[in-house]
Amino acid sequence: MATHYLACDLGAESGRVMLGTLDAGKISLEELHRFPNVPVKTDGGLHWNIEALFAELRVGLKQAAARQLPIASLSTDSWGVDYVLYDQQGKIMSPVWHYRDARTARGVENVRARVDWPTIYRETGIQFMALNTIYQLAAEPPERLAGARQLLLIGDAFNHYCSGVARNEESMASTTQLYNPCAKTWSRKLLGDLGLREEMFAPVVASGTQLGRLRRELAAEVGLPEIEVIASCSHDTGAAVAAVPTSGGNWAYLSSGTWSLMGVELPQPVITDQGRDSNFTNEIGFGGTVRLLKNIVGLWVVQECKREWARQGMDYDYITLRELATKSKPFVSLINPADPRFVRPDDMPAKITAFCQETGQPVPDSLGAFVRCALESLALFYRITLRQLEAIIGRKIERLHIVGGGSQNLLLNQFAANSLQIPVIAGPAECTALGNLLVQAIALGHLPSLAAAREVVRNSFEVTTVQPQSAVEWDAAFARFEQLVK
Repeated sequence: MATHYLACDLGAESGRVMLGTLDAGKISLEELHRFPNVPVKTDGGLHWNIEALFAELRVGLKQAAARQLPIASLSTDSWGVDYVLYDQQGKIMSPVWHYRDARTARGVENVRARVDWPTIYRETGIQFMALNTIYQLAAEPPERLAGARQLLLIGDAFNHYCSGVARNEESMASTTQLYNPCAKTWSRKLLGDLGLREEMFAPVVASGTQLGRLRRELAAEVGLPEIEVIASCSHDTGAAVAAVPTSGGNWAYLSSGTWSLMGVELPQPVITDQGRDSNFTNEIGFGGTVRLLKNIVGLWVVQECKREWARQGMDYDYITLRELATKSKPFVSLINPADPRFVRPDDMPAKITAFCQETGQPVPDSLGAFVRCALESLALFYRITLRQLEAIIGRKIERLHIVGGGSQNLLLNQFAANSLQIPVIAGPAECTALGNLLVQAIALGHLPSLAAAREVVRNSFEVTTVQPQSAVEWDAAFARFEQLVK
């Protein structure tokens, strides 16, 4: 008998409400509602329009109700680090900040004045990124924090909106750089050092926690029964890794999208000086597993180029841009994707141009050349990251699973295989929504384990294996690339 679940999958560019149907050991997906997620730019900074996103969720739930199916549960996943503050009356305190807002630089300085970096890493095992929640909160006006009764991360705020129950799920909590993965709770030391009230942080619960029923008034508005609301894996990467269609060992994953997140799944955190110096992070996955990974600026560089070209009247889709890149000459120009300039929005082609000029390289002379430069550089950075990862865990990686929307970029998949010189298994593209849905199924007892969930994914979706090519050319390019990232 088929069982149906709903996933609200929120990304930094768009969101969607997905219907998942589990039947006879296979799962199918249907997109019920897709909507843009456009940051709000004001003189005060860069924000998220959280109320508009709630409204889009309601539209998606109404679409689900119209299907008149027996739906078992609902859960939301989202990007990490960003948060919603609630006042003493339980109302959302505006603004809901965007992680790319420039105020985080001030937060970094404020944190450094109170606690040193080795202590932060020892407490959390999380890599340094100026956008992390710890630095965002340190940039907040003290009076705003004093007036906040509660903090929820984005995905957890949506689960609270649906259920009325305020909890931060552990995969999401681990992205904040305020969570101790060994103690499995908020870091009392860091909260104390930074003057943050522990009671402001909603309690942490395990992945797959049943929160309660859909709020009665919301259920009535959208036309659904009071279905279960579950904190599956609230962090989108945690959800995506839960659905990687793998078995056995010696594999790594790459969740490919706006960000590229490369790592391995481990039973325990690895919090060492080597991991700290290589800027690796220990995020929590389903079942208390650890995702030892590095966050890399991913397809964001291409996305920002596309936005700038569209503004100039050259509005090409991603397939066209990929075709133009394929026809462009290889390895003319390379960038360092980890250079801080590439994290910030606006006029990405100008930033690539400036980097090439500063490093004595030709400036890309066409749209295709810009895209090829970004994709080749990203694939070469994957090689650096994988070498560091192998050194930390003490073993070789034999294959890479690429999941997420970026797994559909055939050119980048081939570049990744060429750069790493190992097979790449691409797909499914919908691993984030799949992981969200499958963790719901485990939570409700419809699947017995994570291994069983991954078997369902293997039974349900075809993947593409990409074999490495052109080793000599990529080795030569890597020698050049290493000089750019020193």
